[in-house]
Amino acid sequence: MNIFADFAERVNSVVKGLDLAADAPELDLRRVTVEPPRDAAHGDLATNAAMVLAKQLKMKPRDLAEKIAEGLRADSEVEAVDVAGPGFINIRVSKTLWERVIGDVVAKGDKFGASARGDGLKVNVEYVSANPTGPMHVGHTRGAVVGDALASLLQFAGYDVTREYVINDAGSQIDTLANSAFLRYREALGEDIGQIPEGYYPGEYLIPVGKSLAEEYGESLKDMAPAERLALLKGYTVDKMMDMIRGDLGALNVKHDVFFSEKTMHGQGNAIDLTLDALRKRDLVYNGTLPPPKGEVPEDWEDREQTLFRSSNYGDDSDRALVKSDGSYTYFAADVAYMRDKIERGFKEIIFVLGADHAGYVKRLEAIGNAISGGDVDVIVRLCQLVKLFKGGAEFKMSKRSGNFITLRDVVDEVGVDAVRFMMLYRKNDAQLDFDFDKVKEQSKDNPVFYVQYGHARCHSVLRQAAEELDWFSNTAEELQSADFAQLEDEGELALIAKMAQWPRIVDGAAENHEPHRIAFYLYELASALHGHWSRGKEKPQLRFINDKTPELTKARLALVYAVSQVIASGLNVLGVTAPNEMR
Repeated sequence: MNIFADFAERVNSVVKGLDLAADAPELDLRRVTVEPPRDAAHGDLATNAAMVLAKQLKMKPRDLAEKIAEGLRADSEVEAVDVAGPGFINIRVSKTLWERVIGDVVAKGDKFGASARGDGLKVNVEYVSANPTGPMHVGHTRGAVVGDALASLLQFAGYDVTREYVINDAGSQIDTLANSAFLRYREALGEDIGQIPEGYYPGEYLIPVGKSLAEEYGESLKDMAPAERLALLKGYTVDKMMDMIRGDLGALNVKHDVFFSEKTMHGQGNAIDLTLDALRKRDLVYNGTLPPPKGEVPEDWEDREQTLFRSSNYGDDSDRALVKSDGSYTYFAADVAYMRDKIERGFKEIIFVLGADHAGYVKRLEAIGNAISGGDVDVIVRLCQLVKLFKGGAEFKMSKRSGNFITLRDVVDEVGVDAVRFMMLYRKNDAQLDFDFDKVKEQSKDNPVFYVQYGHARCHSVLRQAAEELDWFSNTAEELQSADFAQLEDEGELALIAKMAQWPRIVDGAAENHEPHRIAFYLYELASALHGHWSRGKEKPQLRFINDKTPELTKARLALVYAVSQVIASGLNVLGVTAPNEMR
């Protein structure tokens, strides 16, 4: 039950029924919205219908608003309609509507708010895709959480979602990884390898890999032909690194359905070759020259004819090279083949969650998707800004190359997976995030994850207490469905119902805009409303949830508490955060 979508249809119906609408048969209603007013004192709902339709209907917004308001006043679930300012329409709904809302929440439980918006549309969400050259560090954490929560959000909104991780197991960094592991292998056999050479991976995480190689192969790797040994080491070490990465992702409760190997696209007669052949037939690949880059020209820039992709025809800054001067494919060529693979798998929406340092990839990824699909597939890129870590009032610094960096595991072990996930989502993905270890351990309103989880636990505490004190209450959802919701009359109770009524709208808006942080914000607001009403009950005993002298009112209030717990649990589940029944 989405009262905002429902009332948008009612508003549109009123508009279509106006005599003057007959002269506008192509009336465009897409910009009509119904949402909570900025000031709750103005009403329960507000619509911009008159403001956005006045030009089409050739009327002044205020005059049109009065006509729409007149039509809405005939609605049996509308208590009052006011026109404000130049033409905004504020609606106050009848109490019976709020009774229907809470009845729907109690009946559906944590499925309330689930949407059919996606209508089964196939969506691919790619996130993390960290190079398999070491453990996950804190820099990967935000993108991992945002991508995972976005995938869950889209599933809750009715999309058919595939969660994907591309393993960058081709390229020179894998050669370096293999050679670094070989050093650790020799070390495990007792050799003094001295200082790790410049350009190799120095992290201690490769020591267990070296020991494992020594145990499995003994001295034999030393005598193996270099090319054969390198091929073996690359596959072996990448597998070990991916085992480590999967473990790190598991510690963060991050899931993937597909781990796609980039290596499978390389070699004679495979995906990149086939893709470029197919795109040549569509004149998307051609031989030509590129102008020098603007500004200072890099030393490696070459004025030569090369194989190019027509990216600039589809919004990119320039065409892109597909083949290097040595005849090998560029990273961009692999991106093109990979995009084609996703499109051929039937995805209609392809989402990339990338770090802010990949901002330059946005236009080229959009161009690839648009070119290959002919505009039939939406490519969406969400960039995650950096996370700054603070502890004891000072910022933690991270070194990416020294091997002495802060890992994802370090952060999870320090504060717990729930705190990490919630706080990574408590700012919009493209805004820098300050993660304060001390703050996320506080048990206060200033710690959002604690405040929201405590709201859920508080609800269950009330329900447990009621089951202990009331002979007639067995704490089941079924018995609460028969509550008389008309008993709920206090302004705080009705405000809680109104806040819960926003949940389906929040889900739809967050899914449409690919913004899971909206869920975290909403949960904090709902928890605040709950805690605020609870505090009122401490001051006014007549507002308390449990009173054995008024069983019907108590049952309705317990249903309200149950409903709030279900909406909080639903939202936390989307975010991948647990909803504890008690907190100590």
